[in-house]
Amino acid sequence: MEEAVPDCLITGYEALTEALTLPDPDDRHVLAAAIVGKCSAIITRNVRDFPRATLASYDIEAMHPDDFIHHQVGLDRAAVIVSARNCRMRLRNPPSSAEQYVETLRRQGLPKTCAELAEYVSII
Repeated sequence: MEEAVPDCLITGYEALTEALTLPDPDDRHVLAAAIVGKCSAIITRNVRDFPRATLASYDIEAMHPDDFIHHQVGLDRAAVIVSARNCRMRLRNPPSSAEQYVETLRRQGLPKTCAELAEYVSII
């Protein structure tokens, strides 16, 4: 990931971790890194362990990956379609048809994403 996004790693959050309270204490480092990194969202399938009230005080929201991608489609549909195609094309073992790729996303709990991609399956 560092190669693709050189400034993606957040450091210096460790001291903040112990001061935070979340339903699952093992998730505190995620919130600490988001605070230090001035992130506006935490993208996670585990949204329930990041209570809205707790995150709101840091101006952060927890988003399911499907909601995040759906939001990105609203911002730049073409970029999402190109990204989906690029991700699919990197699948080598085994390779995946566009239909198989979309079905895999559906099985991974991304129904909104699949609905958006369905119209573009011929170019994914």
